[in-house]
Amino acid sequence: MNLCNTSFKPLVPWLKEERPINWQQRFGNERILEVEIGFGYGEFLVRLAQTHPERNFVGLELRWASVHKALRNITQANVTNVHVLQAEARVAFDRLFMPQSLHRVHSLFPDPWPKKRHAKNRLFSHAFLKLLNSRLVGGGEARIITDYQPYSNWILEQVAGTGFEVHSKSIPPRFSTKYESKWHEKGQKEFYELQLLKQESMEMPLKEDTPLKSHHIEHFDPDRFQPSNERGDIVVEFKEFLYDSKRQKGMVLVLVAEESLTQHFWIEIGQERELWYINPAKGCGVVPTVGVQRALDLVREATYEYG
Repeated sequence: MNLCNTSFKPLVPWLKEERPINWQQRFGNERILEVEIGFGYGEFLVRLAQTHPERNFVGLELRWASVHKALRNITQANVTNVHVLQAEARVAFDRLFMPQSLHRVHSLFPDPWPKKRHAKNRLFSHAFLKLLNSRLVGGGEARIITDYQPYSNWILEQVAGTGFEVHSKSIPPRFSTKYESKWHEKGQKEFYELQLLKQESMEMPLKEDTPLKSHHIEHFDPDRFQPSNERGDIVVEFKEFLYDSKRQKGMVLVLVAEESLTQHFWIEIGQERELWYINPAKGCGVVPTVGVQRALDLVREATYEYG
């Protein structure tokens, strides 16, 4: 990929931004806002922006390779009414969009997680649909396209009590995206469209950051340092510990999973004057949460016997 042909201006560094994001300020206007969940290479997102220059669009995608290709497509199309987020949809809707601020949400070919043991990973659950509803304006709508009929049926089962009226139908291929083309080439001629129309408002407040409390200890012995994992409503797993004796600095890789958010980040243990500090490592891009604080606390607790 030629980096010279890619502008990174549409990419929003949301971990460094004040949340929720002021989208009117970022776009420089007050046009209506639409979101695409899982934009792949950005083909459909770019077409939306070209077809509707009077609207603003935000795309969500997790994989960096897809984000990068979409940025190149946005650059080549020279559209200025698009921004993209490398973020999980649940996190973005929880923290980055104000209630009743979106007019439409699009999701083309979300992962159906077809195996029964993976169904818990499906996006459009009852809980997520309520969150989605809360971020849409009155009369707003969401459109979901899937190639997997059991997933379409599963979503239909989730809709009751989410404030949506739903319409479903079969459609031919018409979006020319990566995944649609893949299934069409394999002979699939029918896809499944769900249109969700907001009829009743669900109240789901924004998730707020948790102020993190760092720790200071008098002694640290890397040879005796063995933090304990914790499982419950919050899962904390310590994956790796590295220590540089010359710099007198330790780094702990940790996984924290809570509600809809899973984070991997490093905790730094370093010496400052006569004390040792315990903080999230600089530049790790962590969302401050109760779970992150618990990980810091567990690191501190692992030093009690000699701290």
